[in-house]
Amino acid sequence: MLIVKKFGGTSVGNTTRIKNVAERIAKEYRAGNDVIVVLSAMDQTTDELLALAKELNEQPPRREMDALLATGEQTSVALMAMALSAMSIPAISLNAFQVAMHSTATHMNARLLKIDTDRLKHELESKKVVLVTGFQGLDKYGDVTTIGRGGSDTTAVAIAAAMHADSCEIYTDVDGVYTADPRIVPKAQKETEITYDEMLELASIGAQVLHNRSVELAKKYGVTLVVRSSLNESEGTRVKEVTSVESMLVSGVAADKNAARITVVGVPDVPGSEFKIFDLLANNSINVDAILQTAAKEGKKDVSILVAREFVEKAVHVLEENMPRLKGSCVETDTSVAKVSIVGASIQSNPGVASAMFEALYNVGINIKMTATNELRITVLVDENEMEKAVRAIHAALIE
Repeated sequence: MLIVKKFGGTSVGNTTRIKNVAERIAKEYRAGNDVIVVLSAMDQTTDELLALAKELNEQPPRREMDALLATGEQTSVALMAMALSAMSIPAISLNAFQVAMHSTATHMNARLLKIDTDRLKHELESKKVVLVTGFQGLDKYGDVTTIGRGGSDTTAVAIAAAMHADSCEIYTDVDGVYTADPRIVPKAQKETEITYDEMLELASIGAQVLHNRSVELAKKYGVTLVVRSSLNESEGTRVKEVTSVESMLVSGVAADKNAARITVVGVPDVPGSEFKIFDLLANNSINVDAILQTAAKEGKKDVSILVAREFVEKAVHVLEENMPRLKGSCVETDTSVAKVSIVGASIQSNPGVASAMFEALYNVGINIKMTATNELRITVLVDENEMEKAVRAIHAALIE
């Protein structure tokens, strides 16, 4: 069997943890399996590199940032190869250039395009454990790129797909996918299985167990994911197309403080007003998570959008710069908000779910500022300082 394993930064945060991970890899190898391991940078390394860069240049060139950040993963794979060698396990560390992990040329947010498998196959045939840097790629100019936060998950899934691996195991500091963050909800339950679609929704709205791009890739190529803990031997959660267990009405409750509401006040209530707003945002690569439009009064209306906080400054600048075209009166922002969402394959066919969610929030005195829905998810916007209370109330009402 060919197993792809990915270990995050906390799993390789120091030499003791590296040795522990090496033991797990060695156990798999000694069982007769082929093993490819994708590693993130050691815990806090990326943040430390970012801080160093900012000390020298408030706006460092993105190409040079990629060159700098890629060193974190290279350190991890080299150290792991050394740890395995000390255990008499043959291993080799490879970076994106050596594997040839082709990506787009968008520095700091590239997308993987194709992975050459010749080198990987050669090293596996030589009976080596192959250790690959996560988070990075190689563009058409031969420059290293990085593929965004959580990109090591995507690297692992992409390799598993390219190599037709039997399994792709994502190791984290939790032992699976829970119905809520156990740190917020002590009674959160671990899922045995969950569908790609449900996991994708949870990942996109704040659940930090898996990166949403990795789930998209796994669904596209039919890669079965297993989320497991690097700290124990529990079975974890399988993410797959169809689950064999009876689906719960609500699979999970997720929350995300990385949210901000931007309102374009007083735009004309005429065809094309919304298009102008979203065309501007799209052309500036600003993703909109939810939309709310007020009823028109005296020919004017307000259009509110929900974006990630890191895009607020850019979005406001773009909108204010084009206010003559939009014909609005001003742009207002609110960054003291958080998203709270429920996810479940049965939500669309059960109209009582939304009612129960809103009742749970009403019972604990939480006001809803904005709502967005799709066939798998209901998201509400609440005050940031009420986020955890909202999660606990919804979980108690719909899951416990």
